[in-house]
Amino acid sequence: MKILVCISHVPDTTSKINFSDSGSKFDSNGVQYVINPNDEFGLTRAMWFKEKQNASIDVISVGGSETETTLRKALAIGADTAIRVNASTPDGLSVAKHLADVAKKGSYDLIITGRESIDYNGGMVPGMLAAILNANFVTNCISLEIEGTIATAVREIDGGKETLSTLLPLVIGAQKGLVEESDLRIPNMRGIMMARKKPLTVVNPESNNSATKSVSFEKPASRGDVKLVKADNIDELINLLHNEAKVI
Repeated sequence: MKILVCISHVPDTTSKINFSDSGSKFDSNGVQYVINPNDEFGLTRAMWFKEKQNASIDVISVGGSETETTLRKALAIGADTAIRVNASTPDGLSVAKHLADVAKKGSYDLIITGRESIDYNGGMVPGMLAAILNANFVTNCISLEIEGTIATAVREIDGGKETLSTLLPLVIGAQKGLVEESDLRIPNMRGIMMARKKPLTVVNPESNNSATKSVSFEKPASRGDVKLVKADNIDELINLLHNEAKVI
C-alpha cells in the first residue's frame, strides 16, 4: 500500500503573530513552525500501516525552502521520502491542485491530509483534492482500518459518529482521535540521523494560476475592560447581562 501524507508547515500556537507591509503580509520573524497537528495525527496513523501492513509513506508539502525543516521532521518520525512543491500557497484550491499533480503520478492508495490547518482553518484542501483525483473522501476522520482494497472509517458528525466502508483510493481528512495524543511520535536521535539520508525531492509546480490573493490581514479587536460584580449583587449582574452584553 502506498500512502501520501500531506503536511502543512504552520506557526506554533504559542507564537506571537504580526503582519508587515501595512497588514498585507504575514511577518514570519521570530515565529516557530511545526507540523500541522491534524496532519501529525494522520502521519502517526500512516506509521501504524507501515509497521503492521508494510506500507510505504511519502510526505508532501507545498511551499518554499523554509518548509523543509518540517518535512525533515516527518522523515525523522518514519516517513520514507519527502516531496516539496516549490510554490506559494495563496489559497486552498491552488494547494489542492499542486498536491493532485504529484498524487496522480504516484498512484497512491491512501492520501491523508489534516481536516484543516491551524493557520487559516479553511478546511477546503482535502475535499478539493479528492474531487480533482476522483477519489473517495472521508473528512473529520477519527478511525481508519484497511483490509485489502476496502477501508472502514469512522468520522465525527453532529451529535454522534458515522461508520463508513469504501474502496481505495481514498482521501481522508484526519483529526484528533485518529490516534491518541499519547501515541504521537517524537523523533529520536536515530530517526533524525536517518532522515538526513532520506530523499527530499523538490518539484516545480505545473502551473501557478491562483483564483485569489490576500489583500490584507488584521488581528481581532481587543477585548474590552472586564467589569467585576460582587457575588451578592445579583441585580447588577442581571442588569449588565441584559442591557450591556445583551445576552439575556
